[in-house]
Amino acid sequence: MRPGAGLFGLLLLLVSAASPAADENLLRIGNGQEPETLDPHRGEGVSTANILRDLYEGLTAVAPDGRVVPGAAVAWEITGDGLEYRFELRPGARWSNGDPLTAADFVAGLRRSVDPATGSSFAGMLAPIAGAEAVTAGRLPPSALAVAALAPDRLRIRLVRPTPHFLGLLSHSTTFPIHRPSLQRWGRGFARPGRLVSNGAYRLDDWIVQSRVRLVRNPHYWNDRATRITRVDYLATEDLDSELKRYRADELDVSFQVPLVQVPRLRQTHAAELRVAPYLGVYYYGFNLTQPPFKDQPGLRRALALVIDRELIAGKLMHGLAQPAWGWVPPGTAGWPAERPAWTRVDAARRLEEARRLYAAAGYDAAHPLEVEIRYNTHEDHRRIAVLVAAMWKQALGVRTRLVNEEGKVYLNNRRLRRVTQVFRASWIGDYDDPSSFTDILRSNHGQNDTGWNQPRYDALLDAAAAARDAQQRQALLQQAEALILEEWPVIPIYWYTSKHLVKPRVQGWQDNLLDYHYSKDLWLSGR
Repeated sequence: MRPGAGLFGLLLLLVSAASPAADENLLRIGNGQEPETLDPHRGEGVSTANILRDLYEGLTAVAPDGRVVPGAAVAWEITGDGLEYRFELRPGARWSNGDPLTAADFVAGLRRSVDPATGSSFAGMLAPIAGAEAVTAGRLPPSALAVAALAPDRLRIRLVRPTPHFLGLLSHSTTFPIHRPSLQRWGRGFARPGRLVSNGAYRLDDWIVQSRVRLVRNPHYWNDRATRITRVDYLATEDLDSELKRYRADELDVSFQVPLVQVPRLRQTHAAELRVAPYLGVYYYGFNLTQPPFKDQPGLRRALALVIDRELIAGKLMHGLAQPAWGWVPPGTAGWPAERPAWTRVDAARRLEEARRLYAAAGYDAAHPLEVEIRYNTHEDHRRIAVLVAAMWKQALGVRTRLVNEEGKVYLNNRRLRRVTQVFRASWIGDYDDPSSFTDILRSNHGQNDTGWNQPRYDALLDAAAAARDAQQRQALLQQAEALILEEWPVIPIYWYTSKHLVKPRVQGWQDNLLDYHYSKDLWLSGR
């Protein structure tokens, strides 16, 4: 007990500790798995990205309704050929320690992202910038990236080809600026409490591993006067059942997701708080194509894909909170057609017959069944889907499947190294509203291509699409690329996402959008 607190003071402390909602200006957000880092150029997961968008601000940002809007840049100009962008930073913009935010900080951040030494898995996203691909391949130094500070408040970026989605891309963390003195002093250890200097509406106050990341309002942010929430707690919540209990106990204002088995009941008890909306994301199973049994076996991969009943998973298991994924790029993505591919129009009996033929051609039968592992990160819904998929493979083909559950960081590391994985659960959430946000991650050299798929025809189609000046030609080439995915099956798309949150009535300003971006600075809290 603190000196002088007395009995009454002790009671107040106990009441405060038992009532996490006592602070009316604290927003408490369930945030899935523990963030792997708060380094904007090395972060990967959705949970990490949620925090980074509060800590940092790119040249552009995303409005509550999903529109691309000015961020740290107040204005920009684009040349007629679409190859040069010039940005003007906001007057008086500062870092969270009060240092001026300059164009050179953005140059340093972009160069750091493409530098192979950084190890950014999103470096390939910056391929439209001249010099980026040569830098990420190690053929040129980071200084060769075509970004330049024309003045302290003016930045120029040159592209190798017109990129319609480029402004949207600049809201992603891989393009965020870096506070150069902090990086120079701390190296990779800069992204910790007491060290991290950011330029967004919030700054890092505390980080208790496997518990919470606490952010506090940044008084040096250019629009701090419009920020209404003083503190934000991002709470690690891998167990969705536990998260729901915390939400019901008024320990959370926003949930990361909702347990699928609870959806029917929640539709009755929390209908006004349950927010379900279209979301640019695909849930899939990836194959490790660098080792047997799936290396050089597209027929076997196709057989496994054909016998998965996506409608059962999306409709029954997901309680209608997902769409069966008949392709790779989600419907609703800018300009993408909604038509189903030809293989889905074949009736189930014929698909089963074809799957059994391919399975036998790959050398498997009842006497010598395929034995395989499905690896997934800790999550009850991932386990339930894996159990159901394993049952489908067993019933249709006789496959023997072992389920392997791993903690998030271990699972991601094993996926990346490809030493022990055979089939792994994965998902991809679009970083911007364009088909290339999905097609690009299966490039042979992309940092998120954990399958090891190396298909020169696929890479050539993406290169041609990137160079296309005509929008229809570009889309046709991307559709051919998706068709090649569904011919070779390096991945099995299972369902397309919807965002699924519980949001307390006191949280104001929340708007559903395709990217499921919700900046804390755009929200406010009403009275209880």
